[in-house]
Amino acid sequence: MTPEELYPNAGPDVRAIVEAHVPGGLCPQSGRLMLPIQGFLLKTPSHNILVDSCVGNDKTAPNDPDWHKRSDTRFIAALAAAGMNVADIDYVLCTHLHVDHVGWNTRLEDGRWVPTFPNARYLMPAADEEVQRLCKSNLYAESVLPVIEAGQVELVEAGHMLGDHVTLVPTPGHTPGHVSVLVKSGDRAALITGDAIHSTVQCWHPEWHFKYDTDAETAVRSRKGFLEQASETDCLVLGSHFALPSVGRVKAEKDAFRWEG
Repeated sequence: MTPEELYPNAGPDVRAIVEAHVPGGLCPQSGRLMLPIQGFLLKTPSHNILVDSCVGNDKTAPNDPDWHKRSDTRFIAALAAAGMNVADIDYVLCTHLHVDHVGWNTRLEDGRWVPTFPNARYLMPAADEEVQRLCKSNLYAESVLPVIEAGQVELVEAGHMLGDHVTLVPTPGHTPGHVSVLVKSGDRAALITGDAIHSTVQCWHPEWHFKYDTDAETAVRSRKGFLEQASETDCLVLGSHFALPSVGRVKAEKDAFRWEG
């Protein structure tokens, strides 16, 4: 989508602002904002953890033609390139339950949905699971319920810790149960955004609403809190949808922040 569509309260200069802060972030042909979709593989001393499982194959997403019933080997190939196969993953950590973050939770096998990661516990925000269950979404039927029925899901709240190195940070607003992820090792730390922030331009403009935030003002408060934590601790930030390479730091600047990639 275009910046005007994705950031409805950003004003008439939104395109110029995006171009100034995210060079190359707009598709020159379509004018759309380019947002990569990616998960992160964490290797702690005791666990292999996948944070978000992207879009997935064969899923029903009629409102997103590029994702609807897709067939793509890229995700599993990237996992293999990192020295992992699906059996090696101990935990799948879902920052929230949207189609571009849970797609590879399951795969289609002989006409039925089965967990892609047979040995993993899947951590899902309890509030998001309730929303998807009550609305009886395709997402729930294809990417959540089969994992619950397999006995591999743990519904969690913000603040949940996974071992000594990973903590779920509350950042509601994009979805009711949305979490970001704090990763710590010794005196080093990193924060994974999930969809608390979609583009680095929102460091300068955290007040911008995002089209798909379910509670826009709560999302603004969460975004500002995330950016404050990142700037005050000077930790690495990994943006789930940031322009590649998606890694940098957040610095305080006047009444907002700036991104240093």
